[in-house]
Amino acid sequence: MPKSQTPGAEPTPGRTAAAGQPDRPAILRRLSTGISRQWHKYNRVGLLIGVLFFCLAQTPSLIPRDGLYQALLTGIAVAIGYAVGVVGAWLYRKLGFAVTWSHATRRRFTIAVLALAVLSIPASLIAGEYWQRQLRALFGIESGPPLRLIMVLSVAFVITVLLIQVGRGLAWIVRWLTGVFDRFVPLPVSRTLAFAVVAVLTVLTVNGAIVDGTLSLLRSVYGQVDTTTDEGVTAPTAAERSGSPASLVKWDDLGRQGRNFVAGGPTLEQLQEFASSTTALKDRTVMEPIRVYAGLRSAASPDQLASQVVDELDRTGAWDREVLAVATATGTGWIDPSFSMALEYQHAGNSAIATMQYSFLPSWIGFVSDRQTPLAAGKALFDAVYEKWSSLDEDSRPYLLVYGLSLGSYGAQSAFSGQQDLAARTDGALFMGTPNFTALWGDLTNQRDRGSLEYSPVLDDGAQVRWLTQTTPADTLWRLQDEWAPQRTVYAQHASDAVVWWSPDLAWNKPDWLSEPAGPDRSTSMHWIPLVTFWQVSFDLFVAGDVPIGHGHAYHLEYPIALEALGAPAEWTSADTSALVDLMRTIPSEN
Repeated sequence: MPKSQTPGAEPTPGRTAAAGQPDRPAILRRLSTGISRQWHKYNRVGLLIGVLFFCLAQTPSLIPRDGLYQALLTGIAVAIGYAVGVVGAWLYRKLGFAVTWSHATRRRFTIAVLALAVLSIPASLIAGEYWQRQLRALFGIESGPPLRLIMVLSVAFVITVLLIQVGRGLAWIVRWLTGVFDRFVPLPVSRTLAFAVVAVLTVLTVNGAIVDGTLSLLRSVYGQVDTTTDEGVTAPTAAERSGSPASLVKWDDLGRQGRNFVAGGPTLEQLQEFASSTTALKDRTVMEPIRVYAGLRSAASPDQLASQVVDELDRTGAWDREVLAVATATGTGWIDPSFSMALEYQHAGNSAIATMQYSFLPSWIGFVSDRQTPLAAGKALFDAVYEKWSSLDEDSRPYLLVYGLSLGSYGAQSAFSGQQDLAARTDGALFMGTPNFTALWGDLTNQRDRGSLEYSPVLDDGAQVRWLTQTTPADTLWRLQDEWAPQRTVYAQHASDAVVWWSPDLAWNKPDWLSEPAGPDRSTSMHWIPLVTFWQVSFDLFVAGDVPIGHGHAYHLEYPIALEALGAPAEWTSADTSALVDLMRTIPSEN
């Protein structure tokens, strides 16, 4: 007989009569009690600030995001907001401003927090989806059903709870250590010691076990990746390529990206087909392009690698080519195939590209952990090539072009003390998606003519340096005075490129590019908010290249336009540039 019934009693209406099964109202009561207990464990001020951070996390930034990535950003932001609220309330009490609230007042405050959450969270999600659709439209990305809202809310909730539980675990350790130390020292001292111990151990764990451990793991993983060869990539047979049987550099020493570089590019047949369709190249003899590369494993220092590059240039006869490009690679040793192809098509193969590997880690790791190696590599490579090039007859030596993309742009510019030095030692320079912390780029941008915009500067009315900010219309190079100086420098950058605009200063200072009218692919709804904009753009960095070409950190069609302004053949026309742009539209880009 169930204990809840007396002999002869009928089952209570609304309750299950199945033996051994609890009645439904009891289940609901236990569930309600459990939820209530969990709810009361959370700090109300922390929840209030967390809701505010949730809303701020939905504000627009530079790059469109999918639901999962937005949820990750949001969950971390809410957890940080909760922590800010908890610490703020604690400090408020410790400073003697504590106010004793009645039970009714606490209840009303709880209801207010819940009401704010119920109203603001859906509203901010809807607004966030609206802003994301704006961004997708600017980038030419179709927007699907708003399932993103459900993903953002649910995944962000899980991430927030997990992070708060981690914080609670640390707080429990502080309390436990306080109890231990309290046996030997006064309570204020024991609390301070406990907090200090946990803080130090946390920092050491994060910096040592997590950061250093992660970097060590990444170095191991990417080091192994660097020894592999992509499917379909085989050693070149042409003597004009490093890694060939005639090369001084071994194929196995080139690294994964080096092997891709020397084995890639258009064939002679493809070069001939394009040359025949142009006005400038139809009567030219097509040549096998020279691609010189020194891999990280073939030398012990940047200077030795650069010396190998010069030896390869000597061997291949690169000094007799029409144009010689000194290209500083990105972190993995990657050279954008779009640049190489555009240059080689434009000159019917009468070109040479010289580069070397200084790391096998992706640029974003170098971006945050090692900014010195790209500088050393860029300077060593250019100085070694320039020493030989400058000794050649001025009338017969090749057009000397310096090039870099992203971290490569940062490294390439390190070879020069300023614009005058750049103009004195090169014939032309092309820098794409330059990181904000690059000194030369920053100086030239800050010196821009009065009234010109930071995202699209004008310097000395375009006499020597110009910025290319979009391909359609591609008038940012040509709308200034007709004549350029003999040496020309082109910076290509997009208004939506987080790599160009990310800076620690975003946390506290409103930059000019957010005070000025928005560029063509930046949302007009994006506004500077202290700390928040820095947080948003920091997350944009990791997806800046995963966008359609012509936006973010995806440069593909800008190369023909920029190279036309620099060292194009004398007979080259804008129609030839258009033809090259059309050709490159058919070739997939690699970001």
